[in-house]
Amino acid sequence: MTQKSPAELRAEAEAAITPLGQKRIRLLAQLEEVDRELRPLVAEAVRMEVPFRRINELTAVAPNTARAWSKREIN
Repeated sequence: MTQKSPAELRAEAEAAITPLGQKRIRLLAQLEEVDRELRPLVAEAVRMEVPFRRINELTAVAPNTARAWSKREIN
């Protein structure tokens, strides 16, 4: 049995992570698109005094993120 070179081992490691890495990249791009649409809606919910905990329950947007988004939309 021959040993694999470090370059071969790196190539195998890269091949193993590539499919899931590409999937993650696609999902992050989709999340950015959703966030763009969600930001003004979250900001409006904050203005309408929807509790941050409730916004988090409905959207999985962290309270600090909702707070930051609402401040950006005001300015």
